[in-house]
Amino acid sequence: MGDIMLFNKWSFDEIVINDVSLLPYICLKGKNSVFIPHSSSNYNKKKFRKAKCNLVERLLCSLMMNGRNSGKKIKAINIIKSTFEMINLLTKSNPIQILVDAVINSGPREDSTKIGYSGTARRQAVDVSPLRRINVALKLITTGARESAFRNIKSISECLTEELINAAKCSSNSYAIKKKDEIERVAKANR
Repeated sequence: MGDIMLFNKWSFDEIVINDVSLLPYICLKGKNSVFIPHSSSNYNKKKFRKAKCNLVERLLCSLMMNGRNSGKKIKAINIIKSTFEMINLLTKSNPIQILVDAVINSGPREDSTKIGYSGTARRQAVDVSPLRRINVALKLITTGARESAFRNIKSISECLTEELINAAKCSSNSYAIKKKDEIERVAKANR
């Protein structure tokens, strides 16, 4: 059996994950490589099991949340497929690598939480765990694509393509990068 390639086009082998802290949580190689990101597995039965879920499938599930596209997995697969083809045409590189770079760049490293002492609540800056960084990054990327596609001529796959490419480049045009900077700025003020 040959290499497992996503949509029979893109290989998981040459993917480089630059952030060491996210290495155990971005699962792409070995038994996590898939032809189509539709494993039908239940990753919510045990705590932290979703860390073993393929990153492309997690993006797919994040894309299905909220609104009229809830639960339409085949539609979401077609959106991801056309998005990856557009990324490949625009950047001439592996779209899985662009996705990994976008997730690494758009996950906030520091956040603030409410701490209450004797009736008074104040915000305290805390470090973000690697799994939450990936969760928040995927949520910000899909929210940015969904908001830019709403009442627009561009399709959701075109907007997701722009969002992923801008987030991978750390461009300030990306919704995810803007929100990440805002979260980190609020956390810095609450140190």
